[in-house]
Amino acid sequence: MAWPRFLQRGTLFTSFSHHHVAVFLLTFFSYSLLHASRKTFSNVKVSISKQWTPNAFNTSIDLPAEIWSSNHLFPSTEEATLFLGTLDTVFLFSYAVGLFISGIIGDRLNLRWVLSFGMCSSAFVVFVFGTLTEWLHFYSKWLYCGLWIGNGLLQSTGWPCVVAVMGNWFGKAGRGVVFGLWSACASVGNILGACLASSVLQYGYEYAFLVTASVQFAGGIVIFFGLLVSPEEIGLPSIEAEENSEEDSHRPLIHGAENEDEYEPNYSIQEDGAVTQAKAISFHQACCLPGVIPYSLAYACLKLVNYSFFFWLPFYLSNNFRWKEAEADKLSIWYDVGGIVGGTLQGFISDVLQKRAPVLALSLFLAVGSLVGYSRSPNNKSINALLMTITGFFIGGPSNMISSAISADLGRQELIQGSSEALATVTGIVDGTGSIGAAVGQYLVSLIQDNLGWMWVFYFFILMTSCTILFISPLIVREVFSLVQRRQARVLSE
Repeated sequence: MAWPRFLQRGTLFTSFSHHHVAVFLLTFFSYSLLHASRKTFSNVKVSISKQWTPNAFNTSIDLPAEIWSSNHLFPSTEEATLFLGTLDTVFLFSYAVGLFISGIIGDRLNLRWVLSFGMCSSAFVVFVFGTLTEWLHFYSKWLYCGLWIGNGLLQSTGWPCVVAVMGNWFGKAGRGVVFGLWSACASVGNILGACLASSVLQYGYEYAFLVTASVQFAGGIVIFFGLLVSPEEIGLPSIEAEENSEEDSHRPLIHGAENEDEYEPNYSIQEDGAVTQAKAISFHQACCLPGVIPYSLAYACLKLVNYSFFFWLPFYLSNNFRWKEAEADKLSIWYDVGGIVGGTLQGFISDVLQKRAPVLALSLFLAVGSLVGYSRSPNNKSINALLMTITGFFIGGPSNMISSAISADLGRQELIQGSSEALATVTGIVDGTGSIGAAVGQYLVSLIQDNLGWMWVFYFFILMTSCTILFISPLIVREVFSLVQRRQARVLSE
């Protein structure tokens, strides 16, 4: 197999300037902080459910039983758990709606302003939700729902903006490796959130929210003053200008044609040698781009599974194995470790093959087996952590690829050259559709678990993973066929 040019030359990372490194790190940690605040909520669910039920403070000196009885939200822990699942659902629905809107806004306004505003305002909402209400002993289901809907809308500014900024700085060469490594930002955020929450949980869950909100707000300030959204801001050429000088730059990993041989560069909106003003495409035009709808539907199923682990894994470990909440928080980190390694390695392999779908297909087939294995994990922390890491590798890895590298491919394919202001919109469509699926999934997970048990939850995950493969099956067949043709042509030429 012939290696891609950037690997043969060994110049992938040496070609990056300190500006590329700064953009990589700033966008990486900005989204990590957003995810850390989400992870905090999932990590303190047990403490919150106890706080919201009558048994929490009946013997407390600070809050006597008669005062608590007038403020408690739920008569039982089960109802509190169901409400927590509802909060996850309303968050993800509002997050999904916000993604569609934020993608469009991000392609029309300064990405740095949008991202910074989202981080700072979301941090304030998290502070009010988890810290201020507890300090004031003010408990209201409607307030919690309203705040969490607002948090979902504000957090949705993050992903389309950071992917668009990364797409402005990093071209097609090695995108799978770079974005595979960079997409670990969500997993790093999960790890950071779990560590922060477990470190202060002994003082009360409100301090877990306080710490993560404070760090996130500070990160938003840094983004506002330090992030460069594109090379043109400092007088450097855009990645389109650099890629157009490469002989093979017109062969992206996502093709609008059915066959590589059918590629015609004059499909491009921008004529050769012409420099036109970048114009944002419409929402409908973005939906009609090749590959956007199949990958969006596939991501809806896959993000449902990935986010179910994200939201419910610590609770599952505490509820099913009776492990302490802090121990469950730390153990859940191994799922994210698997996702980090999986996203980077699978991105590298897809760069070598110059195809994404076959790599996704193999990983998702193996994900089904890993789900079966993890559902039967014994009450042993070491074995559970190993199986959890494997599951994260085969589920978190493909999820990271679709949401980052593939979204960037879709937003910069040849059909929209000269209209680069499409990347945030396309990313918003893919991630927004995924979040709708994840939102429905969180309610279904709590419903299935409450009525049928955890084993049926895993059966549901297996079904959704299989649907992911089904939705991208035409792309898988086409790209495998293309690989076979390429191999046959190489054999004949030798």
